[in-house]
Amino acid sequence: MTKVIPLPSIQRRQQQLRAQLQSRNLSAYVVFSSENLRYLTGYTGEAACLLFTLDYCYLITDYRFVQQAITECQLTQVIERNRDTQSLGQCLAALCKEFHLTTVSFESDKVSVAQWQMIALDLGNYHCTPLNSCVEEIRKRKELWEIEQIRQAAKIGDNALALALSTLKIGITEKDFANALEHQLARLGSETIAFPTIAVFGENTALPHGMPSQRRLADGDFITIDFGAVVNGYKSDMTRSYIYGRASDKQLALMQTVLSAQQAALDCLYPGIEACAANAIAKATLAESEFSQYAGPGLGHGLGLFLHEQPHIGPQCVEPLSRDFVVTIEPGLYVPNFGGARFEDDVLITEHGIEILTQAPKQYRLPHENH
Repeated sequence: MTKVIPLPSIQRRQQQLRAQLQSRNLSAYVVFSSENLRYLTGYTGEAACLLFTLDYCYLITDYRFVQQAITECQLTQVIERNRDTQSLGQCLAALCKEFHLTTVSFESDKVSVAQWQMIALDLGNYHCTPLNSCVEEIRKRKELWEIEQIRQAAKIGDNALALALSTLKIGITEKDFANALEHQLARLGSETIAFPTIAVFGENTALPHGMPSQRRLADGDFITIDFGAVVNGYKSDMTRSYIYGRASDKQLALMQTVLSAQQAALDCLYPGIEACAANAIAKATLAESEFSQYAGPGLGHGLGLFLHEQPHIGPQCVEPLSRDFVVTIEPGLYVPNFGGARFEDDVLITEHGIEILTQAPKQYRLPHENH
């Protein structure tokens, strides 16, 4: 799987951003987000920002990353800033003067207040306008190359989970299982973990984002595993839930309710359905059960370079799910002092329906043979 973003993709993304700026009557945009820098230029390093105008694209970094930037940013000019003699604000001010810019928009949600205050002092003569989610709007629709990276990350996740499940035996700790799973992810080619792995047993599964502890697996425990792989910066995100060994009727009812809610949502997905409508369909299945008061509030989110991208699939989101969106579908139930379950898949919205990218089985009963 090639690590280099195809140049036509970079060109297309930059053209789309210029169109976004023109539609807002803006002439320049300062980008700080590492994901957005990578998306627009191919740069994968640190300590950089981008001055993007209707005619020019400058990535500003320092001596530690300048050679990497020159290699990776084939359609972007790289500026090496001397951190000892020039502040970032002074560098931006000099470029604004060179290009006769009077107004500068910036990613206000991707820079700290303290950092921007220092930059703004050096940009005193320029009008600065906050502008958020501009690149994120473009990133919603994935290109074929991006879809292939997510598909590969999902495949690594499927295979890593299959191998790691063999380590689930009575007495193993949550932390030890999480370590075993992450070892398999790395061995199979994941660049890193997409986010801190969630691996919880028993009553800890009632915590939607519970972190692995020294809690040991016992017969009859719920198990929730939420994790992801990374390929060329693109993430997968999958959750599987299980019951280990003996299962009570209440446990089985909870599991089947969550699985049915997820399937109902998957069955209704098509290009054009509003996110809130998909959420309502899953919610209706959960509401019909004895566990309705314990349902999680949302259904899923966009996925790509960032773990939680737009759109956020919940009751307030009226945005239609469009072709080439990649989203997660992950209803859950979380009963305090009892346990919980979540099933999550990565889903590509296609021209006529969906493609489920995560393929790990959802058979949720783990038999005693695993002892």
